[in-house]
Formats: sequence, C-alpha cells, structure tokens
Amino acid sequence: MPDNQPQLSAIDIATGPEPLYTIIWMHGLGADGNDFVPIIHSLDLPAIPIRFLFPHAPLQPVTINGGYVMRAWYDIQDVDFIKREDEAGLYRSQRAILALIKRENQRGIPSERIVLAGFSQGAAMALQVGLRHPDKLAGIIALSGYLPLTHKIRQETHAANQETPVFMAHGNHDNVVPVDLARTSLQLLRKYNYSVIWHEYPMAHTVCDQELADISCWLRNILKEV
Repeated sequence: MPDNQPQLSAIDIATGPEPLYTIIWMHGLGADGNDFVPIIHSLDLPAIPIRFLFPHAPLQPVTINGGYVMRAWYDIQDVDFIKREDEAGLYRSQRAILALIKRENQRGIPSERIVLAGFSQGAAMALQVGLRHPDKLAGIIALSGYLPLTHKIRQETHAANQETPVFMAHGNHDNVVPVDLARTSLQLLRKYNYSVIWHEYPMAHTVCDQELADISCWLRNILKEV
C-alpha cells in the first residue's frame, strides 16, 4: 500500500527517561489525542519508564453525522457499523499508525514492547492494525469497540500476533457501539484462537474505574523490566 499521507501528529508523554515501552492510544470519533491523557495517572502502573503516544485522527467528514467534519479514523456510513465499512479509510489510518510504530522502532522501542490501545473507533483501529502487524506486539487493548473488516481477518492477519494478548472490554448499556457487536467480535477472535481477555461493565459508552483497574492489572503482566 503506497504511503502518500502526512504523519499523524501525537501527544508524546514519557513517564521517565529512556522509555522501555510505548503505548499508542487511539481516541474515539470526534475526540482527539487529549481525550485519554489523564489515563496515564489513572492506570497507576509500575515505575517502568513508558512512552505514551496519543495520536490525533485526521479531520474528515463523517457520513452518519451529516457530513460534519471531525476527527475520525475512518468514515461511518451506516448505523450498522459493519453493513457498509469505509475500507479505504481503515487502510489509510492503518498505514498512518504503522508509521507511528516504525518511528518508535527507530527510537529504540522494538515492536514486541509496543502496546496498541484504543477506545471506540480507536479500539477498532487497535485490532485492525495489531492483528495485521508483521512483527509481534506486546499487547492490544480494545475498549468499547469492535473488529472491523471481519471478512478479511483470515487472509490479512499475520501469524506474528496470533498469540499476542488482547484485552477487550465493553459497557453492557452502550448505546453507541452495541455490546452484541463487540461480543460477536470476541467470538470470532476466539474462534481463530486469539488469546482474548473479555470484561463487561454496567456502563454506557465510556470508561469506568473498575475497567481502569482491570487494564492496569493486565498491563502489569505485560510491562516487565527488560
């Protein structure tokens, strides 16, 4: 896929000198990279130097919102998210996120010490990129999202991340991304033998304290001194 797009801008925060890991965290539709910056303190992770990258999705019109221009990783063309998917937009953002991973590699962080995380549309991108990445990643976090382009999962996913741990979580009162859609994504991933941890919470389309505690516990098992 040719790469003729500008590199994503991102908020870059390191918790210490010479980071050992990078967590790339993608925001949801209409937000920007600032949305999840407070999560750095909320996760209460060990004193291992970590670089957090919070990229800003491109500005583009979103069909479901009347063509209003906002930050979006891809267009949403129907209230049924998977009925008419913006494949070109998904692949365009995939390339942009791959470029961020490559830049981290050049900064001394190998892919095996990079976690891809995201909320809503950002969660879809974490799965889209993570399962296809040709080098093993440390982990994938998908919050209140779903697996896009399911009809291409077998032909496009890479064996390098077949055993990469995946954390999926969703609110069972979500009125934006239906929890049944996320459950279907979970079932498909497990069908193809991906190692997925699943959590449901009594919440809407948001993040709750218990979820943050569960993410922290999960990350502590991944982020080790190297």
